[in-house]
Amino acid sequence: MEKWQNNRAWFLVLPAFIVVAFSAIIPLMTVVNYSLQDIFGPGQAVYVGAEWFKEMLGNHRLHDALWRQFQFSGLVLLIEIPLGVLIALAMPKRGWGVSASLLTLALPLVIPWNVIGTIWIIFTRPDIGLFGVGINSLDLLEVPFDHTAKPLYAWITVLAMEVWHWTPLVALLSYAGLRAIPEVYYQAAKIDGASGWDTFLYIQLPKMRGVLTIAVLLRWMDSFLIFAEPFALTGGGPGNATTFLSLYLVKLATMQFDLGPAAAFSLIYFLIILLFCFIFYQALLHVGKGEKA
Repeated sequence: MEKWQNNRAWFLVLPAFIVVAFSAIIPLMTVVNYSLQDIFGPGQAVYVGAEWFKEMLGNHRLHDALWRQFQFSGLVLLIEIPLGVLIALAMPKRGWGVSASLLTLALPLVIPWNVIGTIWIIFTRPDIGLFGVGINSLDLLEVPFDHTAKPLYAWITVLAMEVWHWTPLVALLSYAGLRAIPEVYYQAAKIDGASGWDTFLYIQLPKMRGVLTIAVLLRWMDSFLIFAEPFALTGGGPGNATTFLSLYLVKLATMQFDLGPAAAFSLIYFLIILLFCFIFYQALLHVGKGEKA
């Protein structure tokens, strides 16, 4: 009886679970239905089986977008994780500076994603943007900076925008991990004469492993799903230089109106995300077991 009473709280969550499941299952089934048919118009469709999946898996544009996405997400992790840890290490441990630092770091995180793209459009414009005008006035570049004309500049701009927007999340998670380390570890390291690097390598980094795994998981997944910021900033251009998987899917579905291939690709995209979620989840469990041991 006691076990039943302890589990009755799940009934409070059940309505929300039903609503979420209902709102997710219907769109998913619709996408699955579209991916198996060639749609000519309302009520006009022909069953094609796995034809669209074969077409998408052999599509070189999809391969290019996937490779572009891996490059972008990898660079995001390589920059944001070390930078976020460095910021967390530099933050004050007590006093009014803690609140000021946390508030400053949280500001980019509360700005809507589409607004982020608009901000960076204005910031990097070569005619009126603070960065665009400033970098061109220094005459350091052989080709004047214009992220709408040169693929390299577009990549750098989108990457800088993503780093500015989400590095604070990594810093906040890292700071929480650092503050959770008991003071006795630092006292023992000081008695043993450990240097600052030794303290970081053998005390702080191992104790931060859990929060850093969560940071890697969140940032990889979010960067893999990025859409609003590059769509507002570059529209996927110039050419296809910044056309990531989500942008390619939107163009396929809304601009070319190829609903069948778009539905098949969205399911492939979904499976890729699920695969990486499983991999990172297993890594997170492994880290948790290692810390308990």
